[in-house]
Amino acid sequence: MREIDLREYARSESHRLSPAERDALAKIVTIEPAAGEMDAYHLTPGSTVGALEIGDLSVRIQPKIGIPQLLSLACYAIGKVKFQETDFDFPEHTALPDALAAALVAAARRAFGRGLLHGYRTEEEALHTVRGRIMVAEQIRRRFDLLLPVEVRYDDFTDDILANQLVKAAATRLAALRLRSRETQRSLGWVAATLDNVSLIEFASKDVPKVEFDRLNAHYREVVELSRLILRHGAFEAERGGIRAAGFLMDMNVVFQEFVTVALREELKASEREFPSDRRLPHRISLDEGGQVGLEPDLSWWDGAACTFIGDAKYKRRVDNDDLYQVLAYATALDLPGALLIYPQDGVTPAAYQVRHAGKRLEVASVDLSGTIDAVLESIGALAERVRALRAESRRVERAA
Repeated sequence: MREIDLREYARSESHRLSPAERDALAKIVTIEPAAGEMDAYHLTPGSTVGALEIGDLSVRIQPKIGIPQLLSLACYAIGKVKFQETDFDFPEHTALPDALAAALVAAARRAFGRGLLHGYRTEEEALHTVRGRIMVAEQIRRRFDLLLPVEVRYDDFTDDILANQLVKAAATRLAALRLRSRETQRSLGWVAATLDNVSLIEFASKDVPKVEFDRLNAHYREVVELSRLILRHGAFEAERGGIRAAGFLMDMNVVFQEFVTVALREELKASEREFPSDRRLPHRISLDEGGQVGLEPDLSWWDGAACTFIGDAKYKRRVDNDDLYQVLAYATALDLPGALLIYPQDGVTPAAYQVRHAGKRLEVASVDLSGTIDAVLESIGALAERVRALRAESRRVERAA
């Protein structure tokens, strides 16, 4: 097994690659031919992190922030779970799939330590004994003049419920990867064996269901949200030139945007309808009068049909002029006095730009992702004050008009 270790946004030394390996990697990294070398290339990852196996080549892309911080941010974004670094017991330079597997196993041990979660599931069957309620209409339609079997509906108390199905699906998906830690691979087998009576369901990455938590199943929250994270970002698999490529990849753009949206919503005490994601805007936004140029801001705050704040979260190393043009378009289309751009703190200095002849102010703010989840959420609190101020200004301008 050949191994290549890369780091997010960092240009690598030269590596020899076959054409199939080069083409598979081109989907997630920038590839430059190495001067003076044959079939050798410099690799520069973008915002995608994780691990990829192409034939006998193993490629690992580490995030700029630590993997414990990454998992804390991602799990908070998906289920508002506040993992601490002490919850992640794995070596510092562990590959992302191995880290996820270790975290899943540890969370499963904590959850299963109180016994497998059970719940009632409604079943409909044809039985030779009566159980639950007889479905008279179905009995007449299917059996008519037969007494047996009887069409019945009953509630079954079982461990084959959604929460366990999510955990089993996540463990199975990770186990299919070539993990570097044999101990972690064996531990995933323990999770699957513990859930032996639970159905193995293939969840689509865009449609991973939520679990509602209460005092009876709250101890399952960590392992369920980790499982949902694994299933949502999923495993990458493809075949090109006769070589199979498989791995686990996460887009930091998505993680950052989702985290900022959820964390700000919580800090502002706004509902999902008032502070939606870019995919659930209450009204369509367009730049032109004819509605031909649609806009989908990452961040927005609504009072009914009126938008009172607009912004974007960008996982970039520096302020980009294109980003400023983008939020200017948002502010112009919605006739707001300003907009906010949010970046990770690394390399970005807070600033404000007064746009000529437009009367718009574009603000740039940053969030430090390098600390614990509590420290990051504290910085979100300061960011929320900027959001409130921009919203208050929008309301003042609206009342004055």
